[in-house]
Amino acid sequence: MSFRATFLGPAYRTLTHLAPPAFEAAALALFRHQAAHCPPYQAYLAGLGRDPARVQGLAEIPFLPIEFFKTQEVRTDPSEWQPQEIFRSSGTTLQQRSRHLVRDPALYRANAAAIFEAAYGPLTNWVFLALLPSYLEQGESSLVAMVADFAQRSGQTQPAFFLRDHAGLLRALAEAKQQPGRRVLLFGVTYALLDLAAEVGAAPELQGLTVLETGGMKGRRREMIREELHQELQAAFGPAPIHSEYGMTELLSQAYSPGEGLFYCPPQLRVLLRDPADPFFVAEDRPEGAINVIDLANVDSCAFIETKDLARRHPSGAFEVLGRLDNSDIRGCSQLV
Repeated sequence: MSFRATFLGPAYRTLTHLAPPAFEAAALALFRHQAAHCPPYQAYLAGLGRDPARVQGLAEIPFLPIEFFKTQEVRTDPSEWQPQEIFRSSGTTLQQRSRHLVRDPALYRANAAAIFEAAYGPLTNWVFLALLPSYLEQGESSLVAMVADFAQRSGQTQPAFFLRDHAGLLRALAEAKQQPGRRVLLFGVTYALLDLAAEVGAAPELQGLTVLETGGMKGRRREMIREELHQELQAAFGPAPIHSEYGMTELLSQAYSPGEGLFYCPPQLRVLLRDPADPFFVAEDRPEGAINVIDLANVDSCAFIETKDLARRHPSGAFEVLGRLDNSDIRGCSQLV
């Protein structure tokens, strides 16, 4: 049996049921495999002069800078497969978009569904609506693929996506709220949610929802700190906490925040913090720093990614995104400055 088949296990249960001690063993096994079989990562490690055999703990792993997804085909065992789907990051026309080459689209969707259901309950308990205009316009978005899959799995009959049709969205929200036994979740890129709030105010249709902002002003509005942003959204959507997602094109897993900007990782995802001035000084118990992320669902690309996000770790185990490193792109999901 191949490494991949053994690692993922039947129906991806290896990923969704990992206990903390098993995570480290799985991550180290995947690291050693990708160090030998992911050409860009292998070349990066060689350039650093790092011997994978000498890595004994998660904090010792050299993480691949996220920029590699813009310039390289980040694939593990590339001779064995061709991409069945390509996800691209959002960005302006002046930015080069990252590409995540996906071997198994079903893995992404099943993994995302399992993470959501662990945090929010069965998909069939929800109606999913989305206000994601820039993602729809640019295309090849992993977020759009995820929401579309959630809507399909939920069995809802309503369309999920509304480009800039606020009137149509309000009608859909009113209809969705009438469905017995179902809650309504509105995914929205941050600037689009603010545009909706500015146009319709505290409309009755906006009350009683679960609002999940995915980050991103995309240069269309001034950047806001989380407290200010959520206060403005709550003026339109009601006093309930605003939920958030931490995800990005380069990851196949997501972390969710049920409010207060505190994100909780699923079993297959772990955030480590590094010294912003020294990318190789990583500590699992560091209270603040730049985010390194391990995503075991990235079995076919690279699971060890050095991001440009800054975060604070909380005693509960949650992490809070503080902003971006200087001179890095404003991009992705929940990258609030």
